[in-house]
Amino acid sequence: MEYNNQNNYNTTPSYNYDADTNTQQQQGLKATLCEEVVLKSFLFMVGALLITACAALTISPYAALRLLSGGSFYVIVAAELGIVIASNFALRKNNAILAGILFTAYSYLTGVTLSIIFMVYTTASIVTIFLTTAAIFAIMAVYGLVTKTDLSRVGNILLMALIGIIIISFVNIFLLHSSMLDTAISAIGVLIFVGLTAYDTQKIKRMVAVSNSQNVNSLALFGAFELYLDFINLFLKLLSLLGKRK
Repeated sequence: MEYNNQNNYNTTPSYNYDADTNTQQQQGLKATLCEEVVLKSFLFMVGALLITACAALTISPYAALRLLSGGSFYVIVAAELGIVIASNFALRKNNAILAGILFTAYSYLTGVTLSIIFMVYTTASIVTIFLTTAAIFAIMAVYGLVTKTDLSRVGNILLMALIGIIIISFVNIFLLHSSMLDTAISAIGVLIFVGLTAYDTQKIKRMVAVSNSQNVNSLALFGAFELYLDFINLFLKLLSLLGKRK
């Protein structure tokens, strides 16, 4: 009796090494892109802060005050709003060069408007609050990068709270004129922008899902703009809350 055992006991599972290699390569590429987007976001943000600082230090506070008085104030506000809208449009079109130019212009205009704080607060107080802001920002940014907790729900709540305090701020400015309410708004604002720093940092990290070698700079500029706004607003709220007035 002959017994043919050819292939009868071949129970070794087939394994697609090429597919596994491709998956590992894709994961490695995504990790590289993620690091690039995050790194460039912070570099662009730091560059924007340097532009803002240079503008604030070189523009005379009295000249800025004259510029911000009367109808010129509304022109500058409209210009900044227009820059934000145009920048978002440029980023959607993946035009990183135009978005970068607009971001630079926005940073400079912000520095011009911020120069008046030197008329209100002591220089030592401004420097101390700036360093404090930088320390808090760095801690929350690192937390946003390393935490495994999904901050999306917290971020949505913070954004709604931000809209709320903006509305209350306008009501207080034009109707109530309450210094106590202004202090409360600043305190709540600090908490909001501390949380938004971690949320926006994590969001930048997650943007790698839609990143490729062609849109890295656009995504990085988008992230830098949000981080920049978080830093500036956190600084202003802390300054309003803790700054030593002249």
